[in-house]
Amino acid sequence: MPARAPLADGIIQAKTAAPQYGTWFSYDGTARIWLAVILLIVAGGLAYWGTRLRHPIAVARPGRRAAVVMLVTWALAIVTFLVAVFFYAQRESLDHLLKPPPANPVTVVTLTAVVVTFLIIWVTGQPRASRTVLTGAIIGALAAPMIFELPFDLIIMARTYPPLPPDPALYRAIFFVPLFLIEISTLALLTLSPLVRLSRPALIFLALMFVVFAIWGLLGFAYPSAPSDIALNMLSKILAFVVALCLFLPPRAPVGADRPAG
Repeated sequence: MPARAPLADGIIQAKTAAPQYGTWFSYDGTARIWLAVILLIVAGGLAYWGTRLRHPIAVARPGRRAAVVMLVTWALAIVTFLVAVFFYAQRESLDHLLKPPPANPVTVVTLTAVVVTFLIIWVTGQPRASRTVLTGAIIGALAAPMIFELPFDLIIMARTYPPLPPDPALYRAIFFVPLFLIEISTLALLTLSPLVRLSRPALIFLALMFVVFAIWGLLGFAYPSAPSDIALNMLSKILAFVVALCLFLPPRAPVGADRPAG
């Protein structure tokens, strides 16, 4: 009996450390270090670009046909994703893997940030009642969470749990490919607003988001259930919304532009 105790303890610990349904396997060992290094390199590149950017850059707006294609692509991506989620759930049900996912403590923060982002862009836009400002506020509120979600999903995609037989990689692709299409097409909608400008603050805050990702990655990039993981998840998501707000910063008037001629 004593000889079996270590083995039993190891099995219990393995079960305790296993991810909950609907989460992902955390990074460990050298994988954590590589993830943190890659994220820091991305952060460094964005920060360098931000320091070199002296003036905001207006985003090139697509023509009417291109805009229609973008909107149709965005709508089709949402429909495709809903179909993929249904198919994914059916596969889970057939394999008796379908269970309620764990509580997500960051959902309230995300929804609140969406509303706050919309209100800030709408209130600070001039004139507030114009269609351009209202459209920009809607696009900004939609795109803000995608600034977080796109790199986040790339990080966790290959580690989602539970893996679905007989081909986990195929079923992950069925789920994530339309999700990536939603994220990319939603970010592309930013080009439809004439209010959007790529600015130094936007790049700096985006770099800070990747720094937080790197810290989270060094800790394993685990599901936000522990206080540290929850805090890093919330902070990186808030920074993503700040990035979106910085894209809608009104251009500064030249120094002395309001002074009367002497």
